[in-house]
Amino acid sequence: MLYQQIARNRRKTAFLLIIFVLILVLVGAGLGYLISGKPYVGIIWALIGSAIYLLITLSNPANLVMSLNHATEIHEQDDPELWHIVEDMALAAQVPMPRVYIIDDPSPNAFATGRDPKHSAVAVTTGIRQQLNREELEGALGHELSHVKNYDILVSTIGVALAAVISFISSFASRFIWWGGSSKSDDKDTSPFEIAFKIIAIVFTLILGPLAATLAQMALSRNREYLADASSVKLTRNPHGLISALKKISNSQPMTKADSSSAGMYIENPFHKHGHLFDTHPPTEDRIKRLENM
Repeated sequence: MLYQQIARNRRKTAFLLIIFVLILVLVGAGLGYLISGKPYVGIIWALIGSAIYLLITLSNPANLVMSLNHATEIHEQDDPELWHIVEDMALAAQVPMPRVYIIDDPSPNAFATGRDPKHSAVAVTTGIRQQLNREELEGALGHELSHVKNYDILVSTIGVALAAVISFISSFASRFIWWGGSSKSDDKDTSPFEIAFKIIAIVFTLILGPLAATLAQMALSRNREYLADASSVKLTRNPHGLISALKKISNSQPMTKADSSSAGMYIENPFHKHGHLFDTHPPTEDRIKRLENM
């Protein structure tokens, strides 16, 4: 059951990334058609823009995310127990020891970030140190180190970059249309088919594309959480620690130091907002049920 779930979630992640790229291509094609009447021009610019944004984002994502979440780096002498648990989980996951950070917030939570296992970092709140016992902390940190091992930290960065580029294209297209731009606005011989195609391009580029990208990003985040839960059990051989940790975290108060753009990285939504369709995390009850069935 455990290995089947891991394999299934990896396939879903690959599928969602393909969907993400297809949305980017379609939105770029729509912009290209609106500006020049040539969809391939927009596709080229969308792919180039994504590549540039990814390079910038991946240059040092850990420092940026930790700064946004008011995290402070610590060393072994600052919290030996926490340090050794992270070290043990990293050893079990067969990844390099990540940098360790503390967020001064009473709500229990944790997250991992970075571009790859060699450049990763893990952050925990002061609340998680005070409220979770060692078994629960091992489950939570096993979850975060699984994100590192499975390259989820890279996947989330790619998802954020693609969503940002799609949002930019949509914003640019709306301004272009607002100012009366059109590749064929003065062409009186425009056929009904071309008019219909233009309307479809406008609707998709401005509304459906960004909405689809948001949904894909949320689905990608939720799928990664299931995968990390299963992988944490593989590392600790103890689903009860993570189950107990999730119950405590989900029943806590919202965080005050968390950055909204990083909400999807935490083990549980730090703001405890649950709207189902746009959730960054799957329902805690579903996660616990899957863990109990392992």
